[in-house]
Amino acid sequence: MITDPEKLNTILVTDCGSTTTKALLFERRPDGWRQTFRGEAPTTVEEPVADVTVGALNAFQEVQELSSRQIISENYAGQGTPFLITDGAPGQGIDLYLSTSSAGGGLQMMVAGAVKTMSTESAERAALGAGAIVMDAISADDGREDHERVERIRHLRPDIVLLTGGVDGGSKVHVLEAAEILLAASPRPRFGETLRLPVIYAGNSEAAEEAQEMLKAKYQLSVVSNVRPTLESENLEPARKAIHDFFLSHVMSHSPGYDKLLKWSPVPVMPTPAAVGNMVQRFAESKNLQVLCADIGGATTDVFSVFRDAGGQPIFNRTVSANLGMSYSVANVLIEAGPSKIARWLPYQISDSEIRDRLRNKMIRPTTIPQTIEDLWLEQAVCREALRLSLDHHRSLAVGLSGVRQARGIADIFSQKASRYELVDRMKLDVVVGSGGVLSHAPDRVQAALMMIDGFALEGVTQLTVDSIFMMPHLGVLCEVNPQAADQIFIRDCLVKIGYAVAPVFNAKIPDGTPLAEVYYNGERLGSVHKGRVLKAQMPMDQSGELKVQPLHRSVNLSGEPGREWRNTIQTGHGILILDGRNRPIEWASEGSELLRRQVEIFENLGLVQR
Repeated sequence: MITDPEKLNTILVTDCGSTTTKALLFERRPDGWRQTFRGEAPTTVEEPVADVTVGALNAFQEVQELSSRQIISENYAGQGTPFLITDGAPGQGIDLYLSTSSAGGGLQMMVAGAVKTMSTESAERAALGAGAIVMDAISADDGREDHERVERIRHLRPDIVLLTGGVDGGSKVHVLEAAEILLAASPRPRFGETLRLPVIYAGNSEAAEEAQEMLKAKYQLSVVSNVRPTLESENLEPARKAIHDFFLSHVMSHSPGYDKLLKWSPVPVMPTPAAVGNMVQRFAESKNLQVLCADIGGATTDVFSVFRDAGGQPIFNRTVSANLGMSYSVANVLIEAGPSKIARWLPYQISDSEIRDRLRNKMIRPTTIPQTIEDLWLEQAVCREALRLSLDHHRSLAVGLSGVRQARGIADIFSQKASRYELVDRMKLDVVVGSGGVLSHAPDRVQAALMMIDGFALEGVTQLTVDSIFMMPHLGVLCEVNPQAADQIFIRDCLVKIGYAVAPVFNAKIPDGTPLAEVYYNGERLGSVHKGRVLKAQMPMDQSGELKVQPLHRSVNLSGEPGREWRNTIQTGHGILILDGRNRPIEWASEGSELLRRQVEIFENLGLVQR
């Protein structure tokens, strides 16, 4: 197969998910690269089929039928590569096949470190950035006894363990104790019962040799650079590369059917979340934007972000909330948020017991879709809470390090409050991207916009977008081969530009209904933001022009500096402009009847219900 970007014309890419395998055909047209055809089939990694390539071939077959392009060789008999190679023949074959995967539960890891807010947290960021689900994070100060940690590790059966601890040249005690606990637990890998569990050592370099002597007989060990070489710095890439290598050699190669799938492509299979993160980073850095992206699924919610640190450098972070989702995990959202917080987003009256009953029914019938408008609104209310909780989790891990050396005592080493600061600044956020069925396939784009505004409590002026058909994993692996093609398809076919949200923050006591800011597009006034109200305005569609927001009070903050106007050249997309005057945090009515009245008014103002 061809990997030279200049010679590529037709690329087939699959994402093998837990339930569905999605195949997309990318083609070079006279006007550039486009996504042309799409096929789906149930993933077949589980019994009774237990061969992921069967589902992949079914998805290829659908693409072949829709495109009238012969992709699968008629002589394919289950061995070797199933694809026809183009060789210049029109309407036949492909140049390259690529794939991502999260089937079989994706990449599941455990991390261990010395201090929760230092090396263990750095290890989590390394694992999450590589596309893993972190099943547990063990540290010397996590409040558990050694025997509890041993039992927990045995129970988890992770795919890979990342062992960290101590700065280079510092104490070796805690990281070697963590190695001893891992040795005592002796966990078995999830796949390949006869294999040794992969362990990555990324701790104090001076303890590496001792740790290697302890672990090498029982585990498949890889020693890489320390993820936290000093208190004020991180070095995550060597650990992430080792995770990806073990993912291919120990996880993918021993999952049912993946040994065949891996041979179909000259490019390594990527974990689905790592591919999405790849595309988020590419988009943010190529456009010099600060980006927040959420992929909300049935069982988990992934949050990705690129924000600039105190030195102006873009920092990528990913977190996964493994128990917050829209179907399999919907009851966990109910438990964590509570029925009253879900009900506050609804434009109709409903009892707590009915919310519990409806969401439990959804959990036991996870593949059902809403049958009434009330069911749809309830699902979207759950989405808001899942986004809120997931962002809270993300903000706790997406932190920067001050880089300032200070004299510290023992208590400072364990607290490290002075060296950590939050990276996620919603006032500085440029673009939010929503992905997953509840956002990408919302019946009305305004519904998707409102879910992101509410769930993320957006501030200032933010562009609202969604992934049209969950294409970002496919584009993330395409980036590895042809980044220019991925860029073109992302902008043209993947990213749906809904519009903009204007949500000022203010601290003055301003009466409800008072205008807070005036909004202009190319000099023409579109409307005002009013305190306590959510309104909609319309810009011209698919145009480039200047958006200006002028504060009307000195305390009104739109850009990080109260009283300062916000002005920028924008792409209008669908042209929807949502003017949100509810302040941040959102000011809720204390009485249930007033809360309901306000929510009904918001839905009416945005055209989501009939007046």
